[in-house]
Amino acid sequence: MKKIEAFKRMILMAMSLICIGVQVLFYAYVWMNYYSPQMWLKFYFKGHLLMFFVYGVLLLFFSQMYGGMRIGYLRSGEVLFSQCFATVCVNIITYLQMCLMRRAFLDLKPMAVMTVAEGLAILGWTYVSSGIYRRIFAARDMLVIHGDRPTDDILHKFASRSDKYHVVKCMHADNGLDKLWEECKNGYDAIVLWDIPVEIRNKLYKLCFGEGIRVYLMPKIPDVLVMGSEPLHLFDTPILLTREYVLSFEQRIAKRTIDIICSLILCVLASPIMLITAIAIKAYDGGSVFYKQTRCTRDMKEFQILKFRSMKENAEKNGQAVLAKKDDDRITPIGRFIRMVRIDELPQLINILKGEMTFIGPRPERPEIIKEYLEDMPEFIFRTKVKAGLAGYAQVYGKYNTTPYDKLKLDLFYIENYSVWLDVKLMMLTAKILLKPESTEGVDAGQTTALKK
Repeated sequence: MKKIEAFKRMILMAMSLICIGVQVLFYAYVWMNYYSPQMWLKFYFKGHLLMFFVYGVLLLFFSQMYGGMRIGYLRSGEVLFSQCFATVCVNIITYLQMCLMRRAFLDLKPMAVMTVAEGLAILGWTYVSSGIYRRIFAARDMLVIHGDRPTDDILHKFASRSDKYHVVKCMHADNGLDKLWEECKNGYDAIVLWDIPVEIRNKLYKLCFGEGIRVYLMPKIPDVLVMGSEPLHLFDTPILLTREYVLSFEQRIAKRTIDIICSLILCVLASPIMLITAIAIKAYDGGSVFYKQTRCTRDMKEFQILKFRSMKENAEKNGQAVLAKKDDDRITPIGRFIRMVRIDELPQLINILKGEMTFIGPRPERPEIIKEYLEDMPEFIFRTKVKAGLAGYAQVYGKYNTTPYDKLKLDLFYIENYSVWLDVKLMMLTAKILLKPESTEGVDAGQTTALKK
């Protein structure tokens, strides 16, 4: 198994380096023939190599950030989109870098043509690399061990990646440890432990670990909290310290500074878009431009969140909270567009400036929805330990209709592992998520919250 994994990593690294290398060659051609002759200073051989190296490093960084190199892990379409997005980001930075070196705006056409050519090369690379990966590495045969929680949702998710996962058999934890372990040894590529009693789960986990069997573990809330614990070495016995979450003074200063600076810059840059949006909403039906709604932030403190109105006036009758559904007829044509590209969220920059929200944090929920969630899931209150955010971990790695329990676990990953760098990383990833329409997918018909009864 170790040799197979090492071979797989070698293949993935080789395919990644090929993609980066081809793109650097495109840039080298454009730099040498169009932009280098326009620089004030003459570049020699080592100077050219430095420019190529910087471009390659930027490509590698953004590709890793957005998942452009994750052949086999992401779908082919996601790899293509991620790598193209990373390339556009790098080319924008590189163009601005060259303009600063020239102290003037350079002709954008060569860079634009290069970006298109790189996009076509990435398309071909994605198709070939994905084909090679699927031919060499078949889908993993998996055994799912589950508890009383319905397995339809998780089986559907695994089935959506039939190129990577193949669920051969499902077994209930009630079969007992001995029968479960005997089945685990029947040559499966991986074992999935899905919401089973902790005692059985821990024993199976240790047995699989001892035999080198791959395990996919669906964590419970305490597991997520333990991941953010602090290791102590006071004695010769390992100790993990979990305490009430609170940002340090330095972290609070850094986070608030980022919020103020970024929100001011975005308010200025987005002002033309916001003006056009406001005019379009008013012209469509003559209704109000903004939509205010009571939400909860840190410690359940209520505030009025601002959005551009994307639905018909009085879409929520009697003030009852109803989440947007798939093909919701309450959404106006203009609203459907601004929701798709997330323009409706721009007025929340004002909430950030006022200190009611932050850029990165759990999305604020309505008090009545939180109350409903708490009836089924008391732990949902944990996510109110921090200030509500414009975007967050659950938005980057989940969807609009991700279940509250999974959203809670994602948000707790963020809370328990907070750092300023994590905020910066999530802000960069959010730029990619904004262009993915499935992240705004509504809940199923008949649902008033994200809970699936």
